[in-house]
Amino acid sequence: MNHLPEDMEHALSGSQSSHASLRDVHSINPTQLMARIESYEGREKKGISDVRRTFCLFVTFDLLFVTLLWIIELNVNGGIENTLEKEVVQYDYYSSYFDIFLLAVFRFKVLILAYAVCRLRHWWAIALTTAVTSAFLLAKVILSKLFSQGAFGYVLPIISFILAWIETWFLDFKVLPQEAEEENRLLIVQDASERAALIPGGLSDGQFYSPPESEAGSEEEATEEKRDSEKALLEL
Repeated sequence: MNHLPEDMEHALSGSQSSHASLRDVHSINPTQLMARIESYEGREKKGISDVRRTFCLFVTFDLLFVTLLWIIELNVNGGIENTLEKEVVQYDYYSSYFDIFLLAVFRFKVLILAYAVCRLRHWWAIALTTAVTSAFLLAKVILSKLFSQGAFGYVLPIISFILAWIETWFLDFKVLPQEAEEENRLLIVQDASERAALIPGGLSDGQFYSPPESEAGSEEEATEEKRDSEKALLEL
């Protein structure tokens, strides 16, 4: 049985694979690519992603919630004016809640400045605020006399500690990975659009015509038929 030369087989398979790859590139819809690029660019123009905006809202909620609890504590312990003067003007580390409120203000200012104004894409700012909050609250609980002042001696430190660690978790596991994934998608879409733009628009299947493969057994069958006809003539 005669076979096609190996070089011809490789040439035919190469032409078929190149034809398929070019056809796959042409199957990409340029309109869809441009729409995706515009959508990603629109998000960049907004200046802040949706998940980062949610994080900033949660940081604001942290400040407002701690402030609300502190104001309630001021009212419960003898009125706002008297207690405010006692906790702020006559500040005492061992009995005042004013420093826990200042700690919430510190977290708010650092995180909003870092992740909303400067649009930082690193975890060092949240690590700083969480470390300072955790260390201060642990020292406050160990050294102060908050537990002897009622329920707020438990509530304010615990709430501040939990909110700080929730902010850390949200930024590290939601904000930064999702923004990195969005950036990778934008790069992939842009790369695909650039590759599609390099392919000329008027290509057709006829421009990549490859000759049909000849049947491997055609020559052998012709020889056998000739032998059969000669044998039949001899028998006659």
